[in-house]
Amino acid sequence: MAYAVVSGQQRWKRARFAVAMVFCVHGAVTGSFATRIPWIQDHAGVSAGQLGLALAFPAIGASLTMPLAGTVSHRFGARNALRGLLALWTLALTLPALAPNLATLCGALFLYGAAAGLSDVAMNALGVETENRIGRSIMSSLHGMWSVGALIGSAGGTLAAHLGTDARLHHAMAAAVLTALGLIACQGVLDLRSTPDEEAPPRFALPPRSAVIIGAVGFCAVFAEGASLDWSAVYLRDELGTSAGLAAASTTAFALTMAVARLVGDRVVDRFGAVRTVRWGGVLATAGGLLVVLAPHPALAVSGFGLIGLGVAVVVPLAFAAAARSGPRPAQAIAGVATITYTSGLIAPSAIGAVADATSLIVSFGLVTALAFGIILGAGVLRSARGERARSAPTTPAAPQDHTLTKPKS
Repeated sequence: MAYAVVSGQQRWKRARFAVAMVFCVHGAVTGSFATRIPWIQDHAGVSAGQLGLALAFPAIGASLTMPLAGTVSHRFGARNALRGLLALWTLALTLPALAPNLATLCGALFLYGAAAGLSDVAMNALGVETENRIGRSIMSSLHGMWSVGALIGSAGGTLAAHLGTDARLHHAMAAAVLTALGLIACQGVLDLRSTPDEEAPPRFALPPRSAVIIGAVGFCAVFAEGASLDWSAVYLRDELGTSAGLAAASTTAFALTMAVARLVGDRVVDRFGAVRTVRWGGVLATAGGLLVVLAPHPALAVSGFGLIGLGVAVVVPLAFAAAARSGPRPAQAIAGVATITYTSGLIAPSAIGAVADATSLIVSFGLVTALAFGIILGAGVLRSARGERARSAPTTPAAPQDHTLTKPKS
């Protein structure tokens, strides 16, 4: 019996490590792409406005194809589906740099976004199932590993750009390495399969009502995240007259607090629960927004952006976890929440700019502050009896003896 418990512990640790590496690989693709956007713009010969149009296509591709992830997982099993979809995502990294003009760039970014969304839903669904079996929160740290991967990918991209490396070569090499790492990581994830009598999910379906309500909380968090990442440096420069270095520090403060909060957030969730964690995160984000809007000194504004990052860091991971537990089709619910959050990330930067053009950036971040307050009001929708049981369950469940786990129907 003692041997079985130890074996079970080792299996869950291996599964958790494997899915964490999947998140890291996924983030590394995003970081690798983001750093070479200037090269891609020059190669395709597009203007800033045309580039802005093209950069909307990843979100469009992701939003349209994410509902298919549940069908793929149902047909091939969670491990095989994730293996294939993650490989599509890592290999899709090569496409944008090959585009010679605006039309082909839009098409490449559409496919890039479609692969991103499909793999995103598959890995989050598997992350939630792993969390359920471990019996304690891991979703926050998984998203923290995504941030770590993005930092690693961006560091490699920065080095490649500094050396003047052709982005086609850089992305081909990165795709090869990340594909290999992704395939290795997928070997250790849980092999979940649908039961023979389980009905296949619809290929396309509107997200369930529960996912829409949960997604609204994620919408507020992602809007604050996207606005802060894209506009914090501009805010400090234009509204507070700071130097370029200090303005850039605001973005760094935001990104670092988000990454750190996600890596340690699971301990907080296990201690206080998802609802209280998100509610207090909303309090911190709201306080940060007020500090940004009212700050008379740049240092206070930088601190405000750091608080926003700290406050919204764990909201999306917990929204995915709550969505997966809200009904009988976890992948469909996660796809619904992911679609809403992707949409938020798509419209946030342009919405902030539009409000700023009509009024000022101070008013724009007043809007961000109001949405952060919405996190406080909506935190209760993340409450789930099943989630509370998972949070309080023993941390050493006995592992099944075979290597194939049957996916629960609810």
